[in-house]
Amino acid sequence: MLILVWSPLYAILLLVGCQLAYANEHVAIIFRNELPKPVTLYWDGKDDIRIPQNGGVPLAAKGGKLRINSVPGHKFSYEYGGEIHHLIVQAAEQYSYVVLLAGKDDISVHCTVTSNGRKDSDLPLKIRVVPWWSPRGASKFLQLVRSGYYNGVALNRVVPHFLTQFGISPDYQTRTHYREDRIQDDPVHDPPIKFVPGAMSFAGSGPDSRTTEVFIVATGTSQNQLNHFGTNPWETPFGVVDDVKNTPVAKWHSYGDMPPYGEGPSSQKMYLEDGYEYLARDFPLIDYIQECFVVDIVLDDMEEEEL
Repeated sequence: MLILVWSPLYAILLLVGCQLAYANEHVAIIFRNELPKPVTLYWDGKDDIRIPQNGGVPLAAKGGKLRINSVPGHKFSYEYGGEIHHLIVQAAEQYSYVVLLAGKDDISVHCTVTSNGRKDSDLPLKIRVVPWWSPRGASKFLQLVRSGYYNGVALNRVVPHFLTQFGISPDYQTRTHYREDRIQDDPVHDPPIKFVPGAMSFAGSGPDSRTTEVFIVATGTSQNQLNHFGTNPWETPFGVVDDVKNTPVAKWHSYGDMPPYGEGPSSQKMYLEDGYEYLARDFPLIDYIQECFVVDIVLDDMEEEEL
């Protein structure tokens, strides 16, 4: 028997649009399923009427998407783990993006990394991805992790009391392809999600420029710098490394900032065909992400499994 529940953080669609619309205008909604099983999305009408969307074809597991034109006040639902989860189009935004997490507010990514100039390896690093902070950014990061994109990636920009930036694939064809795969910026919340040590965001070079490079805010970062993070439109936190000072992040080898701000690795040279040969030759102590995977979203009475 299905249990009727209301998902606390996702009962209201996390609307991430640009322009306000009037209440009688359509809202273009993208639903993204981050659950480990396919789910069927329903439109909920009066008298318990439920009409399956997309012709009854479920949203694929682990990143399946469906775009629907709706209006404020419409209700949708889906079933997962013996429960029905409800979604309400409550605000009048022209564009919306909602991540299906079955009532959960975060999803885990587990990595193994090196540290101390690769003296240590296979160290665990846990990332807590929070999609409602930055729905498009979180979904992009999860997609890249699932594809294995970050496996073997160098931690090329490690600046103490500032940040660690990474996200340039060791494979030339892969990094070249994804370098052009940009996503739209997520709007800033009001009040904004605050940057703290351990917070993660995409790096960028201008509006709607997010591709694969992300950064983790370093321990010991000044409050002035923490306040400055997020002033660029592409900087919206999508997750956090909790208790970052007690993780390998605090012990990654630093060659300093990238040129022209320091003498660390040049990201422009890393994008060249011999980019990782350049790293091995000139920066032999650089640390690496060894492997990352997404952990299944499960209900409280189930055990987590590797996605």
